Amino acid sequence: MAHKTAIIIGAGPAGLTAAYKLLCETDIHPIVLEETDFIGGISRTAEHHGNRMDLGGHRFFSKNEDIMNLWREIMPLAGAPSKDDILLGREKPLAKGGPDPETTDRVMLIRNRVSRIFYLRKFFDYPISLKAQTFINMGFSRTVKAGFGYMHAALSKRKEDSLGDFYINRFGKPLYEMFFEDYTQKVWGVHPSKIAPDWGSQRVKGLSLSKAVFSILKKPFVGKNSKNVETSLIEEFNYPKKGPGQLWEQLAELVVSKGGEIRMNTKVTEIHCGKNMISSVTAVSNGNSSQLSGDYFISTMPVKDLVIGMDSAVPSDVYEIAANLPYRDFITVGLLLRKLEIKNETKMKTVSNIIPDCWIYIQERDVKLGRLQIFNNWSPYMVKDLKNTIFIGLEYFCNEGDEMWTSPDADFIKFAIDELEKIDIIKHENVLDSVRINVKKAYPAYFGTYAHFDKVRDYLDTFENLYCIGRNGQHKYNNMDHSMLTAIEAVIAIKENKKSKNDIWNVNTETDYHETKK
Repeated sequence: MAHKTAIIIGAGPAGLTAAYKLLCETDIHPIVLEETDFIGGISRTAEHHGNRMDLGGHRFFSKNEDIMNLWREIMPLAGAPSKDDILLGREKPLAKGGPDPETTDRVMLIRNRVSRIFYLRKFFDYPISLKAQTFINMGFSRTVKAGFGYMHAALSKRKEDSLGDFYINRFGKPLYEMFFEDYTQKVWGVHPSKIAPDWGSQRVKGLSLSKAVFSILKKPFVGKNSKNVETSLIEEFNYPKKGPGQLWEQLAELVVSKGGEIRMNTKVTEIHCGKNMISSVTAVSNGNSSQLSGDYFISTMPVKDLVIGMDSAVPSDVYEIAANLPYRDFITVGLLLRKLEIKNETKMKTVSNIIPDCWIYIQERDVKLGRLQIFNNWSPYMVKDLKNTIFIGLEYFCNEGDEMWTSPDADFIKFAIDELEKIDIIKHENVLDSVRINVKKAYPAYFGTYAHFDKVRDYLDTFENLYCIGRNGQHKYNNMDHSMLTAIEAVIAIKENKKSKNDIWNVNTETDYHETKK
């Protein structure tokens, strides 16, 4: 493999992992081409006046130990308490000999996992639990309807032709309508009945009301350390001191230090194809066009753009499917606040006693807001003045070019503030600063021509030296760890000269929920 070159399109988690693994395990020289001026793709950290935003929210947790070890290799676990743990006298397990986050930036923190649903102006556990407070918040009539609805679903399973069917089979129609229907439509812009069930099998697989009931009934009969204890949601996760982008920036530095190349502001516009091989790509940087040849081509660019950019005679049906693949874009509005109006009624201690959530799913039907992040709770170092301010992110799901996307920043920020005030979470006079960031192709969508995506995959696999990895590279809603695993599998395929790409495409097809552990 000496003196061979891999052209890697995209400097997100998948692209950087592929470059790093090639440098560590082969003699192949990686050249990473990144269209933007920032590292990390959607997993980047944006900064505004000293306050940091995690675009999309990224927990560093994986059931794959190799991924966990790689993250900790890039950024070691903290060996001393973080700023908020010190202020609160809060104890957490620390790594022996690990760095002190108060004096070192290259450090991974240990954080508490809290995320809830906001509905009827009240908080509900996510996933839905069977606690007494859940029934109190729902009220008597909704609780009765939910119970009968679940029993009906349990006795009469639907054929799962859509995401709506997927949810109803697991929770019953009333709970589906309360907690999933409207939020799902906010995220994707179409009704769940129009979305393929694949998304549910990837993102909420293994979760259902029956599992919640079973775990409660089973608990008294199973020892605490029994191997048969039902899986449960993670309670802690790792997180880089200054947000997810810090880790990917660190990995980018490691790639360069090992001899790899990363070219920023370099957009791939054409993919030149020979017989069953990619020969080169055309890339544009600062208005100048150049052609780069390579032995291997690893793509994290959206499948839609990859196929459109090919200069070969792409079969018409494949081209039409790829060209019309749907994506969902989103907008984050960052607000710096003096305080929140909503009170912390949990038993969890926080600085300034703010609510403890990392993010909150906004299920309220009278606002377009989809999700709310509280960056203080991701890391105390995300906020410039932790004791006196709160930095939050309001997430809106949209389509590039629509009314929300094209709305002027000032108008959209005012709209977002008004929505959050409407549901009694903030008051306008407590807003100290604001910023708005648009993100393209954040979520590959599971409707429209996606139903025929296998034809596109089969065509791409005919190019022996092309490896499609990552979320957009596979048009699959992967987490960071799954995106990294697709990169690792691609490097294995290159090293072992595997002809089949199945191991790369099959990442994230296990049946367990992605945030559960034994």
